[in-house]
Amino acid sequence: MTTNAHLEGEVIQICQELIRIPSVNFGEGKGNEQEVADYVVASLAEVGIASTIYESAPGRCNVIARINGRDSARPGLVVHGHLDVVPVNADDWSVDPFCGDIIDGMIWGRGAVDMKGMDAMILAIVRKWGRNGYVPPRDIVVAFFADEEAGSIFGSRWMVDNHPELFAGCNQAISEVGGFSVTLKNGKRLYPVQSAEKGYHWMRLTATGLAGHGLMINEENAVSAVAEAVTKIAAHQWPQKYTRTVKEFFTTVAKVAQKPIDMKDFRPLLNELGSASRMMRATLQHTANPTMLEAGYKANVIPQSASAVIDGRFLPGFENEFEETLANIVGPNIEITTIAKGEGLEFPFDGAISAAMNKALLMGDPDGTPVPFLMGGFTDNKSLAKLGIEGYGFAPLLLPPDLDFMSLFHGVDERVPVDGLIFGVKVLESFLENC
Repeated sequence: MTTNAHLEGEVIQICQELIRIPSVNFGEGKGNEQEVADYVVASLAEVGIASTIYESAPGRCNVIARINGRDSARPGLVVHGHLDVVPVNADDWSVDPFCGDIIDGMIWGRGAVDMKGMDAMILAIVRKWGRNGYVPPRDIVVAFFADEEAGSIFGSRWMVDNHPELFAGCNQAISEVGGFSVTLKNGKRLYPVQSAEKGYHWMRLTATGLAGHGLMINEENAVSAVAEAVTKIAAHQWPQKYTRTVKEFFTTVAKVAQKPIDMKDFRPLLNELGSASRMMRATLQHTANPTMLEAGYKANVIPQSASAVIDGRFLPGFENEFEETLANIVGPNIEITTIAKGEGLEFPFDGAISAAMNKALLMGDPDGTPVPFLMGGFTDNKSLAKLGIEGYGFAPLLLPPDLDFMSLFHGVDERVPVDGLIFGVKVLESFLENC
């Protein structure tokens, strides 16, 4: 029989082993999850749990396993992670980015936070179930997706479009980015649980002008036109707009921090959140950031066209408003085309699943305060939402107060605290066995 001590040791070992299998996603279809998917399948098979690899393209592998629950009449729960990681520049790191070593109480390596730590928690728990013959209260679909870091085209989006039957009977899901501790200035701890995601619209702005020699005066310079459009977007001050989830989050911050709250301006409360303030600031409004510029081929040639890429993130329920505003900012002479797009999500945080999350977190930290939050990024929950599945971010971690956790996502020297991972696997196990 697997004990809690064995569970704790195994989650550390699995996290290290997953990190040591590079599964880098370079985007534009250039990625490969085959080796890490094979590891997952073998890990599950070792304890008698059957799983299947679904290959959306050569090397692009998704792993699915279904664990029957005691009450299969109840709607099932999808517990999912992604197997790919973003690229690294090894010269910037102080360690081998794929070492998986424990240094200063942390497991180091690409994916430690995003999101092989959570993958390890899921695997360690279901392996314990397999060894002990444990049956969860309801059906659990365990999913490890490909390609999340490049828009999920070969991962969850492909699975939902081509194999929706694998998620039949499921109405809820949990995955990354939520359940981590945030220490306020007064020392109190919040545990933000993601119940909402911003929508995203990656778009290309294109200006078309008059090509010619660089020595000429040119009032139809495409580079100048697209530069002006980008400058206008960067200068635009998006108004504060608060969703239901954002209001609940900042009301809780004010209560726990014992600070006054202005319901028309939550920004003063950002000061209570430490390094988490940057992430939470982006939840108060739409954002649109220029990320790429493309123009020209020679110093003395004015190109006929120029373009820029914008990473737009809009609040749930305000997609049309966001897009209309951007179109008005850049004007009619700039063509806007969509690169990729996903809807905003906002789910209730007052039902049985949220109660189970809260109970599990408070079991691990009786002094903490769980609270729903809106995330500025997106997860594979966006894909599952097309099947009517409500998705939450619940990858619990107890973090050191001075750790800038959000900077570790896609960051240099990515690492996860060993103690935090042990806390997380126990909390996640409690949740899954009582949800």
